Amino acid sequence: MEHEPRTTAPAHATGAVAFVPLAAVDDDATYRVRPEGDVSHLAASIGRLGQLSPVELRPHPTAPGRYQVIAGFRRLAALRMLMRERVLARIHERLEDDDAWGIALAQALLTEPLDGEALLALRTRLAESGVAPWADELVDEARVRAPVEPELRERFFAFLEAGAPASAPASAPGEPPSAEPEGGTPPVDEDAAFERELEADEAEREPPGEVEVEVTPDELAEDVARRLWELNQDLALAAGAWAELPPEGRHQILAQARWLAALLPHLEGDDE
Repeated sequence: MEHEPRTTAPAHATGAVAFVPLAAVDDDATYRVRPEGDVSHLAASIGRLGQLSPVELRPHPTAPGRYQVIAGFRRLAALRMLMRERVLARIHERLEDDDAWGIALAQALLTEPLDGEALLALRTRLAESGVAPWADELVDEARVRAPVEPELRERFFAFLEAGAPASAPASAPGEPPSAEPEGGTPPVDEDAAFERELEADEAEREPPGEVEVEVTPDELAEDVARRLWELNQDLALAAGAWAELPPEGRHQILAQARWLAALLPHLEGDDE
């Protein structure tokens, strides 16, 4: 037996599509999950092409003869801006509150996710009201797909495009920097390489001692820059295959990227 997805209306509640007088639609915003914002462009589209998709309504539980909006608040606002008298609606005669939340949250979480701040506000609202407890995991997945602010995206790409820091080979004090021989890299001494491997194996077998290694600021900066450059290459690879990454992995990557983005203004301020 197949279970009906929570984000669609159950079979017993799917109603017929009909025109409903706008005056009969209540202003109840219980199921509004997206700010209304500017609907002028939507109104212009409806005025030119007509209303292409119905809004979702159900009989108002406390106001007989009126309808409660489940989804489609922006379309209703656009129709009122156009001074229309009726709205194309799908009327769910029998729709429980939990199923109504499934319809209301479908677009905001699956089709066109809200931005990060709006999703956090929605999670807080759902937790405080105690409705739709099943939506918590969907909110996490929507945060992974949430659009990134343009400024943050540009700074992130600029960070990725930064080249690897140039590091010159170390040389003894008083000696000129070593230059690569004209004939290419020198031949490898296999005996010396084998001895180095043995020494490395013995060092691994020895218990680690509490030896403090002093690192100069220049060495620390060079090491951090090198490792960040290597990380950028991995991030660029992950960005190219972003859709194939698991939601949990994408969430962890975004958490680290947001931490770097939050740290960047402080670093830039200190650099100035």
